[in-house]
Amino acid sequence: MKARVIILLIVFVCSAVVLCGCTSSQPSSSTSTPGTSSTSGATAPTSTLTTTPTDVMPSDQAVTVTVGEKDYHGDIPVTFNGGFGQGNVNSIKVVLTRVDGTTDTETLGSNAGTIVNLVGTPGNGTYAGESDRVEVYVTMNNGQTYKVADVLKQYRSRGGSGE
Repeated sequence: MKARVIILLIVFVCSAVVLCGCTSSQPSSSTSTPGTSSTSGATAPTSTLTTTPTDVMPSDQAVTVTVGEKDYHGDIPVTFNGGFGQGNVNSIKVVLTRVDGTTDTETLGSNAGTIVNLVGTPGNGTYAGESDRVEVYVTMNNGQTYKVADVLKQYRSRGGSGE
């Protein structure tokens, strides 16, 4: 008999809580009207960086370069992977264009596995969208230069999604 009373009391209290709306979430204090936007004090920069098509290397001279993910601090690793044309590589130039327009040029070694770390635009954790552009140019012994990579690397927040 006591068990029935306790169960009925628990059901009554839970019903009262649900009916009162005590379990609903608080509405957001931020409101916006059509045509306006609300911000949290930081505005995302507008980046006009765009990529262009890369060159196709002849299959007997092909090499690959990997541009890694941009980390929270803005570091971007670029790795030379080698390929059939590795012995014919004269130089590898990596050009970083930051979101603010400044550029940095590094030379990547022609041994497979060689890595150069570029210092891109670091994130501040409040917004996504800070993209830096990385271009990789490979010059062969015959003087021919190929653009093998042209990518935008976006700042990623600690949560991983960047949004």
